[in-house]
Amino acid sequence: MAAAKPPPEHLFNPTTDSDPLAGLGTKLPAMLPPGPARQWLEARRAGVRPWGSFLDQRRFGVPRNFGELCQRLSHNAEHFQSNYLFVFLGLILYCLVTSPLLLVALGVFFGACYVVRLRAQQAPLVLLGWELTPAHQYGLAGGVSLPVFWLAGAGAAVFWVLGATLVVIGSHAAFRQLEPPDTPELQMEPV
Repeated sequence: MAAAKPPPEHLFNPTTDSDPLAGLGTKLPAMLPPGPARQWLEARRAGVRPWGSFLDQRRFGVPRNFGELCQRLSHNAEHFQSNYLFVFLGLILYCLVTSPLLLVALGVFFGACYVVRLRAQQAPLVLLGWELTPAHQYGLAGGVSLPVFWLAGAGAAVFWVLGATLVVIGSHAAFRQLEPPDTPELQMEPV
């Protein structure tokens, strides 16, 4: 009888800073062609702060005044920018999973785009004597999918995601206290 392998050390040891998104940095950018989008995604991936620090409940408190609120919003929005991006993507994923008709609409749209891509590789599409370029075909696929998106409530989903993102990220940025400075500086207390 073979002995059971112990679980990896990093799964149960909170002192090691294991990165749950480690595979994302090697797989997702490899799918993108080299260019600005890939560089931007790699920069966001490299800028993710530890999630333990991001969600540390001891670091939350009510700001004392409006000036401190503005300072927290500005600093936390810059400091946790990559984490906020992943929160935004999580809210989009939640919205898609909870709306099956929206998933069907996206499937119809991406399916039509896939067919256009395959068709463009074979031969140009001629319709009523007019040659349709791939750009025209993608536009047609979007136009055909538009009523399906309307029926699925895509507009409401977009505004829900934007509103939820504003509330969640705005609340986090407003109530998370600033990190103590690493270097001793002169701090002025409000009067």
